[in-house]
Parts: sequence; C-alpha cells; structure tokens
Amino acid sequence: MLGEMAIEDALKMAKEAELDLVEINPDDTPPVCKIMDFGKVQYERRKKQTGGTKKTHQQQLKQIRLRAKTGQHDIDFKMKKVREFLGRKDKVKINVLFRGRENAHHERGREMLQEIGESLKDVADIERAPFMESGRSMSMLVGPKS
Repeated sequence: MLGEMAIEDALKMAKEAELDLVEINPDDTPPVCKIMDFGKVQYERRKKQTGGTKKTHQQQLKQIRLRAKTGQHDIDFKMKKVREFLGRKDKVKINVLFRGRENAHHERGREMLQEIGESLKDVADIERAPFMESGRSMSMLVGPKS
C-alpha cells in the first residue's frame, strides 16, 4: 500500500521495478492501481478460463503379440488387456507370430484371430480382418465400438 499518488510517479515506480502499472478498479475515486507483471496476470486468467475443459484422449495403437501355439488361458488373459485398451478408446493390433514349422499352419493363426474377433464383438469393431503382414506374422486391427 503506497497510498494516493500522481500517475506519473506510479508509472516511474513501475518502470524502476521493471513491472507494469495495472488498473484494478477504475470505478473507485481515485482509481485503484497495482504494480505487477501484467503478462503473468493474463496467463493466469486464460489458464483459469480453460481449466474447466477436459483434455481429449489421444488415441494410441496398442499391440498384442501371440504365437500359433499360445494356450487358451494365455489368450484369455491377453483379451482382458485388449478390453482394457478398448475401454480407454485405443485401437489394438493383434499379431500372431509364426516361427519355424509354425509357418506351415497359417490357418491356425487365422482361426485364432477370428475367434478373438468373435469374443470382442461386444466392445470392438474389426477395422481390418486377419491378413498376412510379412512372411512371419498375421495381424488383425480392432478399434473401440462406435
């Protein structure tokens, strides 16, 4: 509280402090002013106004890797994870990897992916049906139900 003073004196004090002279209440007689960093005040006001808005979720692509010989319990466990990802509105790419002699059994991988697609129908849309990605993996892309 510096009390009443001329505008020139107040501006001089603000300049010396390398701050701004900000009019707080123009309706009072005499008007109430404060020496402060005006940029900081503007930033805080903007932050306060936009503080109520929620940030949108950035959709990510998650991947689950299986093998052609993966057991049913392991598949069920991985499907819990897939459901969790879909609940967060992420897309999931399910890969079945083939090694060695497993390459002769691509139909087993396709059956696995089709079964998985059927089990996820309540929470997911199949965006891309099972397809051979490279010589050693088959993939399927699922997204959250729209």
